[in-house]
Amino acid sequence: MRGAADGTLETELEIAGKAVPVTVRPHARAMRISLRLARQRHAVKVTVPDGVPLKKGLDFARSRADWIERHLAARPAPRPFVHGARIPLRGADHMIFHVPGRRGAVWAEGEGAAARICVAGAREHLPRRLTDWLKEQARRDLQKACSCYSTLMEVSYRRLSVRDQKSRWGSCSSGRNLAFSWRLIFAPPHVLDYLAAHEVAHLAHMNHSPAFWRLVRAHCPHVDEAEAWLKQHGAELYLWGAEG
Repeated sequence: MRGAADGTLETELEIAGKAVPVTVRPHARAMRISLRLARQRHAVKVTVPDGVPLKKGLDFARSRADWIERHLAARPAPRPFVHGARIPLRGADHMIFHVPGRRGAVWAEGEGAAARICVAGAREHLPRRLTDWLKEQARRDLQKACSCYSTLMEVSYRRLSVRDQKSRWGSCSSGRNLAFSWRLIFAPPHVLDYLAAHEVAHLAHMNHSPAFWRLVRAHCPHVDEAEAWLKQHGAELYLWGAEG
């Protein structure tokens, strides 16, 4: 059990014979203790109102052990990057194909059922090389979309980065920096495009006011379709490349 610099508590609970990571975090606007499963892995997040001892949040998680066990068991298994596995690239199914006889390049080839992502080099380096390549693909797609929307909306940003964001698909800082989850490369193009429009619009409106939504919808016609896709499939994007 250890406390973090931001006031959170990070520990583990034994549930059904397995150690489950638990993070307990205070939140100024929380009215009660709440619990949810982390999106990106088999872990638990507990939120407590400011002033409530973190141990109370941990006790709450312990009291919901049956619920946690049941919902973790119902989650799909992680899908690591290995030769022969199939992953979505921009929403289209591709097979991962290891090419041992070439230096460590990565490329996509083929279409439809024959589409695959080739990863050269030593097999043990395949997950890292493929992850790096996917991040770069996501960065290119997002830079193109954000550049387009910043021109249309007559705004500008300073920097764009891709990360393995744990709680948001994208963000816009007060310093006019944009950040996105690289895992959007697994989603259909209209989803990535919408999230680019969403974050670029925050450069004009740092809120979710009616004016913000008018700006987004004026330039992005597939808002509702993308939001519905994320609601139904978003959690699945954290499974790809996960080891468990």
